[in-house]
Amino acid sequence: MNRTAAAEAQYQRGVAFRDLHAGPRPFVVPNPWDAGTARLLAGFGFAALATTGAGLAHSLGRPDGANRVGRAEILANARAIVDATGLPVTADLESGFGERPDDVAETIRLAADAGLVGGSIEDSTGRDEDPVRPLGEAVERVAAAVEAAGRLDFPFTVTARAENFFQGRPDLDDTIRRLQAYEAAGADVLYAPALPDADAIRAVCSALSRPVNVLMGGALKLSVADLGALGVRRISTGSALSRTALGALTRAAREITEDGTFTFATDALPYAEVNELLE
Repeated sequence: MNRTAAAEAQYQRGVAFRDLHAGPRPFVVPNPWDAGTARLLAGFGFAALATTGAGLAHSLGRPDGANRVGRAEILANARAIVDATGLPVTADLESGFGERPDDVAETIRLAADAGLVGGSIEDSTGRDEDPVRPLGEAVERVAAAVEAAGRLDFPFTVTARAENFFQGRPDLDDTIRRLQAYEAAGADVLYAPALPDADAIRAVCSALSRPVNVLMGGALKLSVADLGALGVRRISTGSALSRTALGALTRAAREITEDGTFTFATDALPYAEVNELLE
């Protein structure tokens, strides 16, 4: 098949990202929130990147949450991150931006058009009174994403997310049941954010045959080696990096307004170093 240079580059990124999940050890896919942070992270040797819906929302001056950031904004941000580094990029595609499976399929097609080689579809609804979709409905949406990905001319890694723990429903049995159903529907990677401990992670990994992504941070104080021993194949940082940056900014602003001092600047990257990192 003859491909344009751009199409060939995307194909190679898709293959590289797919193959990372079969490597000898788990890999970390950090979550930049704009082109600049993408370039900084790429400079540290990460093999792939992932977008963060929360990090993008906060950078736009909005709280994170369902429908706070639209599909066009999510994909424009993703394209900027792809173009900034040339690394494989997978995106937080929320619940697929629509109520029908066809809407989810269209989101996958548009994600591919934006240069992405992967994306996650979650089973949340955005409704406070009923935050997680019925299993049958969620499976149909994952299957639609998988089918759309399969029609592309490069490997597009579909990640299916079970949101129980993230939505305040700490039901491990149901989470595993959901992930198994998404695996059966063809998802390439399974993901249950906010799993509470090593035992829960081990149970999830043991119940599945395809790669599992785990979100680091919060109460989960496990290393890459620890997570690998539990069976994890991919580790993401979610909004932790963007919130770390916001934490530094907030502490600096508080020091200025409350103390009238500027000691925070001793922790700032030197101007020349930032320029060199982004050269």
